[in-house]
Amino acid sequence: MLREELKPNAVVEGPFFPEPVQVLVTVPLGDAIKLVGKGRKSNQVYDPVLTVEQIALLTASPETEPFDGDPARFRLGIEAQRLGLAYEYDPYFSLSIARVDPLPHQLEAVYEYFMRLPRIRFLLADDPGAGKTIMAGLLIKELKIRGLVNRILIVTPANLSFQWQRELQDKFREKFEVMRSDVLRANYGTNPWQERNQIITSISWVSRIEDAKESLLRSHWDLIIVDEAHKMSAYSADKKTLAFHLGESLSGMTDHYLLMTATPHKGDPENFCLFLSLLDRDVYGDVKSLEEAMLRQEAPFYLRRLKEALVAFPDPDSGEVKALFTRRIVQTAPFEISDEEFDLYDRLTHYVETQSIRAASEDTARARAVGFTMAMLQRRFASSIYAVRRTLERMKDKREKILADPEKYRQEQISRRLPDDFEDLPEEEQQEIVAALEDAVASYNPADLREEIAELSALINQAKALERREVEVKIRSLRELLTGRGVFEDPKMKLLLFTEHKDTLDFLAGDGKEGRPLGKLREWGLTLTQIHGSMKVGDRDTPGSGRNRRASRRFLLRYWTGAATCCTAACLWWRTMRMAQWRSANRPCSSTSCRRNVALRRRNWYGVITRWSSVSSLSRHCNRSSRMLRPKGERRSTPSRGIWRSASTN
Repeated sequence: MLREELKPNAVVEGPFFPEPVQVLVTVPLGDAIKLVGKGRKSNQVYDPVLTVEQIALLTASPETEPFDGDPARFRLGIEAQRLGLAYEYDPYFSLSIARVDPLPHQLEAVYEYFMRLPRIRFLLADDPGAGKTIMAGLLIKELKIRGLVNRILIVTPANLSFQWQRELQDKFREKFEVMRSDVLRANYGTNPWQERNQIITSISWVSRIEDAKESLLRSHWDLIIVDEAHKMSAYSADKKTLAFHLGESLSGMTDHYLLMTATPHKGDPENFCLFLSLLDRDVYGDVKSLEEAMLRQEAPFYLRRLKEALVAFPDPDSGEVKALFTRRIVQTAPFEISDEEFDLYDRLTHYVETQSIRAASEDTARARAVGFTMAMLQRRFASSIYAVRRTLERMKDKREKILADPEKYRQEQISRRLPDDFEDLPEEEQQEIVAALEDAVASYNPADLREEIAELSALINQAKALERREVEVKIRSLRELLTGRGVFEDPKMKLLLFTEHKDTLDFLAGDGKEGRPLGKLREWGLTLTQIHGSMKVGDRDTPGSGRNRRASRRFLLRYWTGAATCCTAACLWWRTMRMAQWRSANRPCSSTSCRRNVALRRRNWYGVITRWSSVSSLSRHCNRSSRMLRPKGERRSTPSRGIWRSASTN
């Protein structure tokens, strides 16, 4: 092109630009010209100084657009424009481009609640298994089709990040990137939150890692979705968690804010009001406004539907409407632990009391870690003798190492403590923290360490003796329960069993290799597979994993996380006593109780014919902290009791 043709608003291309550039201004510099232009694709500013020879290599678009373009591409453009306006004529248009089979309650939530709000600030609190991920995906598609959102952030627990990424890609063709520490480090000097438009990240990670949080707070989003949003709850207005502070910050960074959880209410109205303040600080500013909403049965910001109320579409022939989920019936089969087991428990309690009292003499992170470890011992005894014995052995080995070099371990444990968001961390991190806390000792005095090691050795020997004689009542009760249900006789019956501790999982399903015992279920001739938190992300979907082997296995054992993903004909709970402690309506429910209900309800999915579950309980005081333990030397006259809580559907 000629020098005279280089005018403002002309669009030029050439070897000096990576994209078409619109000329903004030209400045003569002798025989050369300084061109200032803006990239048509990136909006980046270019300002090269071009000689006459370089200008000759440029090509400019004509001042009047010709009609010699590709007609096929023109038709595609017109069709894209038409589809962009399709929502004006079909309010359910996103269903035609999503790979989902929606249910009535899912359409109701998206189109009767979400889409009618000019500014979406909503709490979706449906029961587990209702398809909240599907509803979130439909909302994303509808808002994107309408051009209302472009930048979307999804905040989930760490163990669900890749599941969200997979579901949105497979069902809605929406590509999201998972933001983690490695991505943040790889983009040093830039803000990856601002450069990417669709991101999934972890609640615990972004709330605890200061660099991640600071860079996130410098970005803005059109839509933010928080899964398992109850993790952002605060204890009180004066005691706000890191996750709650994150939720408050996110609320001010977006126009559309969707919180999703199956357990929004802990039985405390003030706590619930504080949680709702994440959506709007004014609407539910106090308990009175919440009570008024309940009285009117009208809540503009939240929706909760129980599984029992969810139905399918009417039958096209008969018009009959059927419930989606079968009814769950809880049954109880009581059992008593033996005197020998109680003797071990009594001796373990004496050890726990001694160490707790010794640790309580100082208010330090190490003392609190000892208290946590002591409470954990009793929970593991309630799970299985094998679980508490393995924990005692690890504690004994670590104390022997400490005895060899007390000063080294004193320095290592000065700042060790239990994180405030321990319950919200991924399973792998929880296991690492618990393993580290087993190092905590009440005293570094060599004489005290030798005394503790001797006491641990005695407890280990007593537990081993009980295991050799196979006197554990719980395992015998389990076999009787399975026999009574006909599990051994019916080769088609399947069962899903949950356990809280990995050691108990090995006790029931171990393969006898690498130090693991041969599991009791394997000894009984049952075929099984297992899922646990130590599995790498995605392993559950690979050939040979729990989900893919369920067709040829009768048992699926699940290390407790509160939300398994496999449908089976039956499920059984092998739980510690803590699971059986129901809280009254006016007291907050424990996180474990909430997780139990979530998992039980999630099991009740399509096509489940019969299902039953069980929960074991030893005694109420077994779960109390060291401050609430009964006085030393006091022995109860009767053995502690346990129950199998069995739930079936019909």
